[in-house]
Amino acid sequence: MEQDLLCKIPGPLLAWYDKNARVLPWRQDPQPYYVWVSEIMLQQTRVEAVKPYFDRFITALPTVAALAEAPEEQLLKLWEGLGYYNRVRNLHKAAKIVMENYHGQLPADFETLLTLPGIGKYSAGAIASIAYGIPMPAVDGNVLRVTARVLASEEDITKEQVIYDISSRLQKILPRDRVGDFNQALMELGALICLPVGKAQCLLCPLRHLCRGYEQGIYMELPKKAPKKQRRIEDRTVFVIISQQRVLIAKRGEKGLLAGLWELPNTQGAMDETQCREYLFLRGAKINKIVSLGKAKHIFSHVEWHMTGYGVYLEEENFPWEDAVWASARELGESYALPTAFKAYTGQIKKLLCE
Repeated sequence: MEQDLLCKIPGPLLAWYDKNARVLPWRQDPQPYYVWVSEIMLQQTRVEAVKPYFDRFITALPTVAALAEAPEEQLLKLWEGLGYYNRVRNLHKAAKIVMENYHGQLPADFETLLTLPGIGKYSAGAIASIAYGIPMPAVDGNVLRVTARVLASEEDITKEQVIYDISSRLQKILPRDRVGDFNQALMELGALICLPVGKAQCLLCPLRHLCRGYEQGIYMELPKKAPKKQRRIEDRTVFVIISQQRVLIAKRGEKGLLAGLWELPNTQGAMDETQCREYLFLRGAKINKIVSLGKAKHIFSHVEWHMTGYGVYLEEENFPWEDAVWASARELGESYALPTAFKAYTGQIKKLLCE
């Protein structure tokens, strides 16, 4: 019964997609490399946010070979602002494997794609179907939401078995001549029309006449998800340390949150100005002036930083902060990638340098 209902989806969905699909650079030229890069960028990131990053990345690194040969600092700089930096590190690792084992051509095989770093079932399905027309579903959060509402399913979509069942059902209805378009159409419907948190625009939906969730008036309650674990809150004090028109930045360790990235020096706890001055003095800083930069918040998946920031002017650059370098404003703009977590303070650096 449910499968019969799903079988009615492709016709109206593709007709809607043909008229309403967004014009996106990786859709206009769906070569495998472009599809791959876009799908990795789109993980946990909105389409509109990705577009300028995609254009910049492809301009700088137009081929798999260019990506494989690029230095990590360049990759991190190109990725700066997208977050989840392990995505680009895995992209880099995978590009090297593609060059070494597949003559620079992304494999046209679902199972082989799964063996590459950073490519899971969703990404493999998207690349295989969009770039190569291979009949595999691409099941992301949008697709799960649309399917759950159409079927009025109250199953928990965070469960692996539920995701597997939906994938299996969708694979049976894939139109073999338009596999990539069908997968993109389902994702597009979830992104533009079948929106979460009570914002669904059902009157514009091409599947409204098929949707049991709409018919039963329960679509706003769907899909069902297990409650997320509460984020851990951490207080941190962040320092924009300046001397001789340069800013001190430090490199994080190779493990844990923001591993291996450059950052503004910071420490645990919320310090007032007196505590800040004492902390830095004990580390060997010769302080000229301290100014408050206000408070900021950044949310990671499992932790939330509540930050207090200070601009710190030193009399000299001889300040022993571990794994740190002094960088000019130009070098910060061109060479060093700083995580979005510090955006509230990195955005004030130019002004601080002028004072």
